[in-house]
Amino acid sequence: MSKTSMLVNFLPTGTLLTFEMLLPSVSKNGECTHVTTLMIYFLLGLCSLSCFFFHFTDSFKGPDGKVYYGFVTPKGLAVFKPGLGIEVPKDDKYRLGFTDFVHAMMSVMVFMAIALSDHRVTDCLFPGHVKELDEVMESFPLMVGVVCSGLFLVFPNTRYGIGCMAT
Repeated sequence: MSKTSMLVNFLPTGTLLTFEMLLPSVSKNGECTHVTTLMIYFLLGLCSLSCFFFHFTDSFKGPDGKVYYGFVTPKGLAVFKPGLGIEVPKDDKYRLGFTDFVHAMMSVMVFMAIALSDHRVTDCLFPGHVKELDEVMESFPLMVGVVCSGLFLVFPNTRYGIGCMAT
């Protein structure tokens, strides 16, 4: 599999799509009430947790040709559907490591950089600071992208989480 096709493993594409689909319902076309602000915080928190969680999933192809998914733990892969009669691989690559936390944090950083560049979010969360936020958001997503790209090179990802095909 090419490195370009592995890009989906690094970026929070599904979470961003979900966020962008739900944001219009939550933001009420820019009406920033106390409830709207709380709902935006809740949506940001939920999506950040999603970005973080999905970097701790992996998959393997069983002897029957089916793909099985699980959660990465210090002891190995914990399959989501136990008791299927399939032997779970015991390889070290299925153990939780420092790189998993680095990738999870970078995914949350990329998500937040993109989410906070949306005026519907910043207008409600930081009212009265439109000019300052516009200046910051001109370069902030780019800086996050450069930092995360460098860290992705230093800490390569070998996980095939939910939605990614195991080899």
